[in-house]
Amino acid sequence: MMSGNYTSIDNQNVSGSVPAAVPDPGHLTVKFQDSSLQTFPPSGTQGKIAGVALPPRDADDTFSKPVSGSDEPQQGGWLRVFSVASYKQYFDVDTSDVLERIKDSLLPFSGTFNEKTSNSPDLYGPFWICTTLIFVAAAIGTFVTYVAHKVKSKDWEYDINVVQWSAGLFYGYVTIVPLVLYVILKYFSAPSGLVQLFCLYGYSLFVFIPALCLSIVPLEIFRWVIAGIAGVMSATFVAVNLRAHIVSAGERWFLIVAAIFLLQLALSLVLKLYLFTVTV
Repeated sequence: MMSGNYTSIDNQNVSGSVPAAVPDPGHLTVKFQDSSLQTFPPSGTQGKIAGVALPPRDADDTFSKPVSGSDEPQQGGWLRVFSVASYKQYFDVDTSDVLERIKDSLLPFSGTFNEKTSNSPDLYGPFWICTTLIFVAAAIGTFVTYVAHKVKSKDWEYDINVVQWSAGLFYGYVTIVPLVLYVILKYFSAPSGLVQLFCLYGYSLFVFIPALCLSIVPLEIFRWVIAGIAGVMSATFVAVNLRAHIVSAGERWFLIVAAIFLLQLALSLVLKLYLFTVTV
């Protein structure tokens, strides 16, 4: 009888300690905010080869973005002068454009160079024209001097100063003269773009490349004629293209144009006396 009571009590305790059944909540959906996630690999194809997993969009693509329309913060003021990215747009030019501008420089009386390059002046052409002039001047000058010494059976020594002198002359001329002219035009309230002036003066020197090559002919009078023609063509090219712009400077525009023309002629005279003249 005692055992039956104990059994009944144990059954009651066991039944009382069992928790109630929890109903099945069904399918549970967990939602995440899209702003905190990033799809990898990207669903869209970025690049020329389709189906290749590329880095996320926030990867560093500084050098793949064009200068214009870039989302990156740009340096302002004079700090841009020390930024390589600020010069990229002036070297983004096609070979056809450079050849077209070289052709215009050989037609000095057309006066359309500034109009064609007003929206897209480049520094690529002027840089390589000056660099080519330096090596051509050094090579032609050395060759002509060598031949002149051998004809007269005299000893010849290579003059390394020709390269240094040519580099200082051409690089210095296309840098300092446009800078000075830029300040003068700004003073007379006829400002012009500085890069536009660099571009104009750089292409104006191209005519001296064939002139230097023709200086191989061992005739002094012929060298004077070649130097004079090249100087007049270069000076006319610069003066004619700047005349329409400088007219707005007032009555003194003629003096400015005349000074520009004479300065370019002075450059050709210096080239004749130093590079076109052979002394033995």
